Amino acid sequence: MSARKDLPGRLLRLLALLQSRREWSGSELAERLGVTDRTVRRDVERLRSLDYPVTGTTGTAGGYRLASGKNVPPLVLDDDEAVAVAIGLAGAAAGGVAGLEDSSMSALAKLERVLPARLRPAVAAVGAAEVVGRFDGRFDGPQVDAGVLAVLAACCRDLEIVAFGYKNRRGSVTQRRVEPTRLVSVAGQWYLLAFDPERDDWRTFRVDRISDVAPTRHHFAARELPAADAASYLAESFAGAEYRHTVRMVVQLPADVVRRSFFRVLPGSLTPLGEDACEFRLSADSPALLVQFVAAIVALGADYTLEASPAAAEALQSVGKRLMVVEA
Repeated sequence: MSARKDLPGRLLRLLALLQSRREWSGSELAERLGVTDRTVRRDVERLRSLDYPVTGTTGTAGGYRLASGKNVPPLVLDDDEAVAVAIGLAGAAAGGVAGLEDSSMSALAKLERVLPARLRPAVAAVGAAEVVGRFDGRFDGPQVDAGVLAVLAACCRDLEIVAFGYKNRRGSVTQRRVEPTRLVSVAGQWYLLAFDPERDDWRTFRVDRISDVAPTRHHFAARELPAADAASYLAESFAGAEYRHTVRMVVQLPADVVRRSFFRVLPGSLTPLGEDACEFRLSADSPALLVQFVAAIVALGADYTLEASPAAAEALQSVGKRLMVVEA
């Protein structure tokens, strides 16, 4: 293809590069675009003629920077970036910042309209995911592959059976073939709610443990959810799960007061015991997780009783000793 015929595509690639980093040298841009330094200079001038504020930088090598202008230039995103933006907008649309819900949904709708046809369904599906709880942006848990998330979201929307490998808590991998129903994000952690025909039951899968995801091109009839919504089912699954370590607390506070004290979703079960008391129960593979939530409830200052499995009790006692304040 001649340089002239490739010009529109090359200008878009140049614009995308300038948007992705604060500053580029002319030689770096030439290498990325597969052209000469002279062609880069000409392309920069073409962008400037279209009112893009591309400025030159001084120095031995010189370089280029996309400066702030009076108008917002068109944003050029690659496939993964487009899906990532959709995920972020879906989270923002869940609320938590006054006035942001409507703006997020509006931005998501605009993004869907200008995307290539191959990306539009995946982005729309990711945008429809349920987001539960407020996420403070400091999630340091397992990371989810954006491509996997997009495929699962599209299969949920299209009622398409999906196959994948799934690693359980013990590290064993099994091959699953399920009817995906809904993606749910809980405080930064993504889950897939699906019906597993082989087990004739509903299952919840952590998306970070899913690999080799593959749509099957076979469709299924939508089933009635086993709860009011996917988020409710997920909460019930957490509450009923049995793991190696368990704690049970009876707290002399109303259940609503305890629940509102947590910024993120409170895992486990929280059951009212009259107007002024409640029972909190949590089961987990890690005693450290139990310690975090028990300590947070104790910090509320109310009277309580506590029962814990041996390992969890040992971890709680150890932390309690370390927190003791010795008066000078």
